[in-house]
Amino acid sequence: MSGQLTVQKYGGTSVGSIERIQEVARRVAARAGGERMIVVVSAMAGETDRLLGLARELCTEPDARECDVVAASGEQVTAALLSIALSARGVPAQSFLGHQVRITTDSAHGKARIQSIDGQRIAAALDAGKVVVVAGFQGVDEKGNITTLGRGGSDTSAVAVAAAVRADVCEILTDVDGVYTTDPRICPQARKLERISYEEMLELASLGAKVLQIRSVEFAKRYGVRVHVRSSFNENEGTWVVPEESTMEDVLVSGVAYDRDQAKVTLTRVPDRPGLAARIFGPIAAEGIVVDMIIQNTGADGSTDMTFTVPKAELPRALRIVEDIRKEVGAGEVRSDAGVTKVSVVGLGMRSHAGVAASIFEVLGREGINIQMISTSEIKVSVVIDGKYTELAVRTLHDALIGGSA
Repeated sequence: MSGQLTVQKYGGTSVGSIERIQEVARRVAARAGGERMIVVVSAMAGETDRLLGLARELCTEPDARECDVVAASGEQVTAALLSIALSARGVPAQSFLGHQVRITTDSAHGKARIQSIDGQRIAAALDAGKVVVVAGFQGVDEKGNITTLGRGGSDTSAVAVAAAVRADVCEILTDVDGVYTTDPRICPQARKLERISYEEMLELASLGAKVLQIRSVEFAKRYGVRVHVRSSFNENEGTWVVPEESTMEDVLVSGVAYDRDQAKVTLTRVPDRPGLAARIFGPIAAEGIVVDMIIQNTGADGSTDMTFTVPKAELPRALRIVEDIRKEVGAGEVRSDAGVTKVSVVGLGMRSHAGVAASIFEVLGREGINIQMISTSEIKVSVVIDGKYTELAVRTLHDALIGGSA
């Protein structure tokens, strides 16, 4: 069968009921005659939490391997139901689980990373004129154990499948109709972007924007997959995530993101000698805790204060590790603050335009918002502020740097 090869991914809200699965089947059927279609699905909304909740009712810390077996069943149900709905409409369809496609991952249960995809069974089903429905979020390791990819993993599944079969486009269909310059719930002036580069989308995804999972954008960039983020509830054009184009640098700032899932840790009066930073952050890394921003302030007395941020859920573990280190190296005290937010401004145009950071500091200063930490890259400036100022900071930065005009 010839025609464009399209991969579509539908999230949990889009397949959250039988009625919505029927609507997805209608949308897919409308295009199946002229295109080769692969559909990647999530579990029905709330199903993964329900399934893992059952496991935790049996045991406070259930085995990670068995949790993956439990959690992966949510996508299995959705994939089969959608295939049934398509077949009932006269559209031949076949569902595949991760191990049937042979989506091979590492063995990090609950957060596995895709290593390879064998597209032969998908290709054979497509050649037979079928719509292929793939259960997202899951794979299998080299020992045959079922694995899951972590939250948002179906996005990664979809883009990885699109890369493996050299699809013309990967459509991520969700409950929003594209990528916005910031969260419309906070800033009414936010507007939908027609196009955004992989680099900008990577930054926004890593900085708190929830539209795309960061690993899916990494896959798209690495393999040149054109991604179209659009709504599953209408036919409107969404946002294209594509390679960088020369005109993209004409736009100074593309988006303002925020992340409330941050906590700040400070270790005071650390002896200022070589190797101490490694002594602090080595054990934290060994525990799999991701450290984001780091600031070191050296005092006149020869000691230094070390401040860094970690995901809020990891704060208790990080504090236990740092307290042990404090005693070992003879530092002062450990302080923490779980009430902070990271606000970030992203744009390719920042590479060639000076003064964006100064504008950010001026805007926040005018509103009386104190900046606690600063981090920059070529196309990003991030600041840590008191969480109570999150919405004010996002709105004022968006108004000053982007505005509301199209």
